[in-house]
Amino acid sequence: MQIIETEPVQTTAPTPVSYSLKDIILYFLKLGTWGFGGPVALVGYMHRDLVENKKWLTEEEYKEGLALAQLAPGPLAAQLGIYIGFVHYRLLGATLVGLAFVLPSFVMVVLLGMAYKLYSGLPWMQAVFYGVGAAVIGIIGMSAYKLTVKSISKLNATAIKTNWLLWVFYAIGIVVTVITQREEVLLFIACGLIYMMVKSPPAWLRKKQTVPSIILAGIGFWEYTSDSLWKIGAFFAKAGAFVFGSGLAIVPFLHAGVVQEYGWLTEAEFVDSVAVAMITPGPVVITVGFIGYLVSGFPGASVAALATFLPCFLFTVVLAPSFKKIAKNNSIKAFVDGITAVVIGALVGSVIIIATRSIIDVPTAIIATLTVIGLIYIKKLQEPHIILIAAIVGLVIKSL
Repeated sequence: MQIIETEPVQTTAPTPVSYSLKDIILYFLKLGTWGFGGPVALVGYMHRDLVENKKWLTEEEYKEGLALAQLAPGPLAAQLGIYIGFVHYRLLGATLVGLAFVLPSFVMVVLLGMAYKLYSGLPWMQAVFYGVGAAVIGIIGMSAYKLTVKSISKLNATAIKTNWLLWVFYAIGIVVTVITQREEVLLFIACGLIYMMVKSPPAWLRKKQTVPSIILAGIGFWEYTSDSLWKIGAFFAKAGAFVFGSGLAIVPFLHAGVVQEYGWLTEAEFVDSVAVAMITPGPVVITVGFIGYLVSGFPGASVAALATFLPCFLFTVVLAPSFKKIAKNNSIKAFVDGITAVVIGALVGSVIIIATRSIIDVPTAIIATLTVIGLIYIKKLQEPHIILIAAIVGLVIKSL
């Protein structure tokens, strides 16, 4: 989860709507088509365009949406977009804006899935993903580091001492993931509850009240079974309900399910699916559409995408009307902080597992290392640029 600092939400009188529903839908359709750079970049574009330039939203409305997107499960950028659609156009706005934001990248990953199934056995395609797979390890490794220092604490003695319990959860997440090679949702919830009890016990607990219950031919376009669709729907709905913040936080959860538990994809195919998410605009989480396509064609892609984004949508439209109270609840914030620490640890553990299987020789190790160095020292370097360069390098290496 990527936490972005926000100021306390203030209640203000509603402002006149200065844009139509069509305007906001077209804006998010364009953002979903050209918005590269991951969740933090997409969130920044929304603030620049909708608050500073167009002035369609007030600063307070934007901050409320950003706070909700950080507290509730689901991909950060998509959830903020859904909330923005909800602000002035309620359920219809949230629905249409969410579809407009996700649709362009969904179409792209389906087309890439068709090409992948058609050409993945050819030497040139294998060469492309030889380089791309190594670069992806560098990208997600760098993302894991950034998530760690932003969401838990900086790497200095004072910060680590202050947030020692979060670092313990983080370490547990790494160790459990590496040993079991899967992510335990119950572990995530347990860490959230423990941190909530330590940091900010809810009022009902402090008052000693009773604890409430926690309740096309050759490309596999239409190749599916009803049983596989049910499994895809159930798995990806669970993924959407327990992923907080950055789209890359879903990677360990997906890896455990699609590779380890169900065996839907090989290790190489999974790394390639993450690469596809890196080279397409819009939410990184749209990689679920690519995975769903490889498993059960277009129906699988549709079910996977719908199941992943549905929890995010429901949380937003249900919580939005009463969010001002929820945002101020310290117990809820502490619960999310605890979950965040262990989830990021799981992401690091997943990176370790995938790296041991994707870094297979000296060239792939060099590509991964140079990817990290490039992201650190070349400020304007974006993930799609890295993927393109890695694809070319892979072709050159395999042709020698």
